[in-house]
Amino acid sequence: MKTLVIDCATEACSAALFDGDALIAGDHAVLGRGHAERLIPMIAQLPGRGRANRIAVALGPGSFTGIRVGLAAARALGVAWGVPLVGYHTHALVAAQAVADAGGPVAVCNTGGHGEWFVQSFGDDGAPLDAVRSLRPDDAAAAIVCERVAGNQAEALVAQRGSGTAMPMLPDARRFFLLHAARLTGDVRPAYGRGPDAKLPGGIEPPALTG
Repeated sequence: MKTLVIDCATEACSAALFDGDALIAGDHAVLGRGHAERLIPMIAQLPGRGRANRIAVALGPGSFTGIRVGLAAARALGVAWGVPLVGYHTHALVAAQAVADAGGPVAVCNTGGHGEWFVQSFGDDGAPLDAVRSLRPDDAAAAIVCERVAGNQAEALVAQRGSGTAMPMLPDARRFFLLHAARLTGDVRPAYGRGPDAKLPGGIEPPALTG
């Protein structure tokens, strides 16, 4: 079974095509911005224009815009091709990459909003040990006890804490095969990691993007 993987929930934008666990082709670029302009051409350059039997997409946490871009592309292609979608959390893929590279357990620390960091801890099997939290840097440094820290804010957290080993990295769709099947979900909705900044009159939060 072929799987198209889309991951643009962080400043990285990547797409990959797999046959089972075998990578056919893929691309990865650190953009910061411009995911919408880069993602579709990236998919189109894959063999068969990325056509697959299912689509896997990163749900976040990460950039509100990046998450929506990835989900919109996945949903559109899923409808066009008549194939199912599965989702996975950004931190789960980063943790799987770190465990494959250096073993576990490991904490993941990525850029959040308003100067905060998204943090989460994982065991040596890549299973989450807690939920994603959006914390200020000092609170994140106090909360994370894993010696190894992966993610795009790994070096900053290790420096803030004064101890540990940093593994700076971003999620890469080409390493999707590292994810255990238990990390996949059919509930393909965004996992923003924090509440929306905007509120409707009366303090009501705007509805989340749902499947």
